[in-house]
Amino acid sequence: MSETAQQPVFSIEKLYVKDLSVEVPNAPQIFLEREAPQIGVQLRTESTAVDDGVFEVNLTVTVTAKLPDDKTVFLVEVAQAGIFQIRNVPQEDLEPLMMIGCANILFPYAREAISDAVSRAGFQPVILAPVNFEALFQQSRQASAGTDIPVQ
Repeated sequence: MSETAQQPVFSIEKLYVKDLSVEVPNAPQIFLEREAPQIGVQLRTESTAVDDGVFEVNLTVTVTAKLPDDKTVFLVEVAQAGIFQIRNVPQEDLEPLMMIGCANILFPYAREAISDAVSRAGFQPVILAPVNFEALFQQSRQASAGTDIPVQ
């Protein structure tokens, strides 16, 4: 094989919103509330092989706003997805590349979709803070490594 055939390949084939959900379960009364809600954010990243060297990566962001009495103001969830071509990358680098690199690419799009959906639901837009996907990846690795240790 030629030397160029062995070069790592990373390219974005397509970015898209795979799923978007907005719930305002206590409307219209919730719009009369004056208290500021507490905002909770959950992130989940998943990857699936689509073809040889082609992967879909999904970044799911769930934003929940609740009042102190635990009444839900709104719940917005977006699954921002991308199809990435990743070739000639060592197997041990594949997961970090998808869970960190691809997630970093997808996050600004997910953040925009969340902000837009929240404002379309009638609330002040939620602007998500930047996320350190490398730290999240390391934490999940340590957590899963911890659960694999047999207890005597």
